[in-house]
Amino acid sequence: MFERLRDALRAALDAATPPGDLRDLVRQMREAVVEAKVAVRELGEGVVRSEAELAAERQRLADAERRGRLAAEIQDRERVGVLERKLAAQRDELGLTQRELTEMQAQLARAERDRPLTEAERSAERAWRDLEAAGGVRPGTDLQDELLKSQLDRTAREAAAEQQLRELKKKIKKKD
Repeated sequence: MFERLRDALRAALDAATPPGDLRDLVRQMREAVVEAKVAVRELGEGVVRSEAELAAERQRLADAERRGRLAAEIQDRERVGVLERKLAAQRDELGLTQRELTEMQAQLARAERDRPLTEAERSAERAWRDLEAAGGVRPGTDLQDELLKSQLDRTAREAAAEQQLRELKKKIKKKD
């Protein structure tokens, strides 16, 4: 089921192609990961359905045993055995698919991280370095800015807590 997806991921990682082709391969890898996620969800739903079906069949078997119908009992035992094997196979397939999905996601992350920069990205990086060399600050790298944001967040949280405390005090006074 996932051979095509794994092949696409391997092809993307092994390819020594120009950046335009790598972007297309990364897009294909993203699509493969989405398909794998859907398959994992569907397999999980299949396991849940099989578990419910197995529980119902076991109940039917218990009912047949109580009633003492030997013929129905033999058929019910066979059905329970088949469903138990089906459920075990589905669980194994789900585990395998989940491991494959995890590996595919890791490969996609490596492909996106290691892909060569486009000319536009290289140009933007040079512009940021020039700006920083001239004394400017790149957003997200200024420690003072981050510290100020943290202090503002803390002040806002403290103000909200104070407001809640005032409201609780009002409620307590009303009850007394």
